[in-house]
Amino acid sequence: MNLTLHLGTAIALTDEQFERLARANRDVRIERSATGELILLPPTGGETGNRNLDISGQLWLWNRTARLGVAFDSSTGFRLPNGAIRSPDAAWVRQERWNALAPEDRKRFPPLCPDFVIELCSESDDWPVLQAKMRKYIENGLVLGWLIDPRTRQFEVYRRDRPPERLENPASLPEEGFLPGFVLDLSGIWLSE
Repeated sequence: MNLTLHLGTAIALTDEQFERLARANRDVRIERSATGELILLPPTGGETGNRNLDISGQLWLWNRTARLGVAFDSSTGFRLPNGAIRSPDAAWVRQERWNALAPEDRKRFPPLCPDFVIELCSESDDWPVLQAKMRKYIENGLVLGWLIDPRTRQFEVYRRDRPPERLENPASLPEEGFLPGFVLDLSGIWLSE
């Protein structure tokens, strides 16, 4: 379960202070909400780590061939337009948006919302919290997002200007044109426990 530290008005971390805090505590994944709370995310277990790697690997491999953008793993924090700093399990940014960033911004928490994210519900995650996180990505400019729960084999698709679409136990999910040719094979994600 995630731990949220409510700092209130007592401590308002600047982006630079938050970045220093995160770098000083590399063994803890830390995110920041738009209102300044710090969200401490526990390390994942072995099965979730393996599933995350499967998802990131598929996105990376597609991107290496397509060369349409830049892919990221779960250790990348993005500074969203609302001020939150979030780290999706896998993310992708169109090449022209990435190239528009200053070189210094590419080295830090990139100041943008990814175009595409995948979030995987782990044993320590709460599904409604992840759904709220996906809605925040959409509010901040996300084009497409996928939320996966391997325990229930549920899959939700988030798109701009449309309500989330729920799929039950899909074997794979082809992207509808935004990521041409990308198909997420879920067979490794749906492994029996």
